[in-house]
Amino acid sequence: MSTWILLRGLTREGRHWGSFPEQLRIEADLNGDASSIALIDLPGNGRENALSAPPDVADMVKFVRSRAAEAGLLPPYRLVAMSLGGMVATGWAQRYPEEIGRLVLINTSMRPFSAMSERLRPGVWPTLMRAAASWVDPMKCETIIHDLTCNRLDTQAADIAAWAAIRKSAPVSAANGLRQLWAAARFRAGSHAPACPTLLLSSKADRLVNPVCSTRIAARWGTAHAVHAWAGHDLPHDDPVWTSKAIADWLRTLQGHADEPPPVLDRPAAV
Repeated sequence: MSTWILLRGLTREGRHWGSFPEQLRIEADLNGDASSIALIDLPGNGRENALSAPPDVADMVKFVRSRAAEAGLLPPYRLVAMSLGGMVATGWAQRYPEEIGRLVLINTSMRPFSAMSERLRPGVWPTLMRAAASWVDPMKCETIIHDLTCNRLDTQAADIAAWAAIRKSAPVSAANGLRQLWAAARFRAGSHAPACPTLLLSSKADRLVNPVCSTRIAARWGTAHAVHAWAGHDLPHDDPVWTSKAIADWLRTLQGHADEPPPVLDRPAAV
């Protein structure tokens, strides 16, 4: 049985994946690929919110590896990781190649492939400052985050209510948020591509991170890359079905059962 480990990004946790894990499980079952799915939180987030986030991605790699081992999960793992989680997953795959069998990176960025102005668009800094100023107000802060990271609006009210409840039940400290941001800014990937098959997924309409970051990584590494036409930075939220199907289609190409890349979708009327 394959084990998928899902890693979220800056100040986010397992519950922020929403319906995506179940969609991924459905696609795996349709592929005849019996899989288990594990949600591991980065230190400082979710179930690990009492911990101090390390200001270095390498230490985050050590942490998630230890949590996987403690949970009795056996490598090689399949990683799906988003944003900061993608940096952690990349560090893991490059430093411990024997432990990672498949790697999927969603809307991530890293040196040396992209400039800081591409990794975090300059125009979002005022919005990030507003979010920081509202850190202790769950509804207001999550509204700002939703506006910045999501382009799907039909579930907006329910999303914000759920995210505010998550923030109340497992608050991430401002200090931990800053440490994670510092770790992300400092992270530099190795010059070599991960040894395992790798897929980059990016959102053409990402307003937080310039999608050219994913394009450059895929080009330098010579890996597969699928682009969603309308989703925001939080691609698994905006279109969990497309995201899971893109992964399943890519896995089939590795098995030699399909030759076509995942489609780029048009914006549906509901959003």
